[in-house]
Amino acid sequence: MYILALNCGSSSLKYQVFDATTRQAIVTGNVEKIGLADSFLTQKYPDGSKVRKDAEMKNHNEALNVVMFMLREASVDLNEIRGVGHRVVLGGEKFASSVEITDEVIRTIDELSAIAPLHNPAALMGIVAAKQLLPNATQVAVFDTAFFHTMPDYAYRYAVPAAWYRELGVRRYGFHGTSHLYVSKRAAKMLGKPVDQCNLITLHIGSGASATAIRGGIAVDTSLGMTPLSGLTMGTRPGDVDAGVVLYVMQRLGLTPDQMQKHLNKDSGLLGLTECYVDRRDVHENEDKNDACRLALEVEAHNVKKYIGAFMAELGHVDALVFTAGVGENAWFQRERFCRGLEELGIKLDLEKNKTALAYMGAGETVLSTPDSRIKILMIPTNEELVIVEDTMAIMNGTYNPDHLKMDYSFTK
Repeated sequence: MYILALNCGSSSLKYQVFDATTRQAIVTGNVEKIGLADSFLTQKYPDGSKVRKDAEMKNHNEALNVVMFMLREASVDLNEIRGVGHRVVLGGEKFASSVEITDEVIRTIDELSAIAPLHNPAALMGIVAAKQLLPNATQVAVFDTAFFHTMPDYAYRYAVPAAWYRELGVRRYGFHGTSHLYVSKRAAKMLGKPVDQCNLITLHIGSGASATAIRGGIAVDTSLGMTPLSGLTMGTRPGDVDAGVVLYVMQRLGLTPDQMQKHLNKDSGLLGLTECYVDRRDVHENEDKNDACRLALEVEAHNVKKYIGAFMAELGHVDALVFTAGVGENAWFQRERFCRGLEELGIKLDLEKNKTALAYMGAGETVLSTPDSRIKILMIPTNEELVIVEDTMAIMNGTYNPDHLKMDYSFTK
């Protein structure tokens, strides 16, 4: 039996097929540039080999049809795909855990698209296509926001008119929850403590980025807000910015909400500061000769440090600082910047270990701190797909527990 994990972006589709017995991925793939004439799919195998297929895919339905073709080419029996787990970015206040997808669930995800217009519609297209192509498979929605339903009201409410919360759902939701859940449980294993006795600051830093404060194994605060725009500096998103700036620029330039939406989601962050680079590797390679690149990396580090300090004050006691996702797992030069100057707070980075702990080079879970560091510094490669697969299997088997502290995940053993 196989479980398919799907992650649909606005113009992309990532997928992994897991063997339900071994819980190991047997095929992974990525469809890029959906909606464009030069769209293509790259499929990879455990031995490191990969194949590419160029095909025009106008929408996610066509993309998933190509995925099914490629899986058959890889000798995957589609009849053995009994479950499909879908990453859905926003579940709002309605969904505090993963759920089997029904017509009512689809309607609610659609309604929430007003808050997440770049993410939920793509997930919906993937859900509809998967239901058509794999009608006998159980479809499950795994929400990025579910992990943050444990936040207290004073952490998720904004100081804006209360009617906005009651009538429009204006509040902090948080995102990347599946990743924060996974690495928090792995961090507990590395610390040799029960997860419900761990206080952690987890930093999911990739193109998108977020910090989360975890007390006793559950989220109590996070940097991302009602949308994935606030908090840390990101590849093309600004992180924290004065709301008045948005109003001022819209008025001066005569921008529509849709135009501002594009600028904030696609033209800001590192790209906005450098005017040419999104990837930290490119920014790092050019920082000595392009001061905008130096500035971009310093801005990012400045904002990460602010959240580390704020969450340390909020938690009182911190067991570990955890880095994950593409930058957190691989950009040693930024991890060094993030930790520089925090020694008085009990955070001491081993510079040599940090330079060699690179997930893309095969490094696994690594302690990056010095032996005398009061707070451990950990690098943990995330595995959101495994969480999606295990939630899907548990819902299919009737063993799912919506309280993730009581859920029997294989990666907690």
